[in-house]
Amino acid sequence: MDGDLGDFLRSRRARIRPEDVGLNSYGRRRVPGLRREEVAQLAGVSVDYYIRLEQGRGPSVSDAVLDAIARVLRLDGTEHAYLRTVARPAPRKAAPPAAQRVRPGLRLLLDTLDPAPAFVLGRRMDVLAWNALGDAVVGFSRMAAAERNMPRQTFLEPAARELYPDWPAVAAETVAYLRLDAGLHPDDKQLATLVGELSMKSEDFRRLWADHQVKAKTYGVKRIDHPVVGGLTLPYETLGVPGDPDQSLVVYTPEPGSETAERIALLASWAAAPRTGEGEDGSQEDARGLRA
Repeated sequence: MDGDLGDFLRSRRARIRPEDVGLNSYGRRRVPGLRREEVAQLAGVSVDYYIRLEQGRGPSVSDAVLDAIARVLRLDGTEHAYLRTVARPAPRKAAPPAAQRVRPGLRLLLDTLDPAPAFVLGRRMDVLAWNALGDAVVGFSRMAAAERNMPRQTFLEPAARELYPDWPAVAAETVAYLRLDAGLHPDDKQLATLVGELSMKSEDFRRLWADHQVKAKTYGVKRIDHPVVGGLTLPYETLGVPGDPDQSLVVYTPEPGSETAERIALLASWAAAPRTGEGEDGSQEDARGLRA
């Protein structure tokens, strides 16, 4: 995923109009936004220095320069941190990455969180573990192990567009978070493979990835149109896992007494019900009417 720094800087300056930063817009502009020389002028660096930085040929860049560029391009906190990461990538590791594992204590915590749907995300937004209600809401156990990945499900699973009424927003958020992960791990071959596959198979992913948005997935609200209990409005919190910066715990927190909370309680009772037999095709079918 070489070229991320230059592509990111070009995409950020394209969204800033000269008049937004007190400059007169003069001459015919071939591209939208600020020119490279204008960014350099406002950041207090030479044009040649900024061009070499944007082309990935610059020397080690200081915090002061990156802070000045972030100010000119009006980067938010997440974008600013991403800029520092891609401008000064960590030394490459020769050893292959270790398999992602969820420690027993975190698995126990997931179970104690019931009746709140919860799951653990790892690198590349792989789904590593979940509790019973998290499974009932999203259906992780019905996915093949290799398919338990949020970007893959969002863009390659047709049912995702029905599951998420706000699918365009969910898709954009997913790509922005995945690009943030890519900035932290530029040499992740599995991530490069995933991005390549999604780019090849999904025009929507390809367009969003090219936009170079970065966003931390800390909290928010997700709407889900569940096939059994109907519409769910689910606020969520994403918590870092102490001792493993590559894992995060996602917990849906429906408002007590709300219609969603009532539907979650109903879903919990269905999730706890025993299996009722086999479907017509021989697959096991549970009390929710969902195929296992």
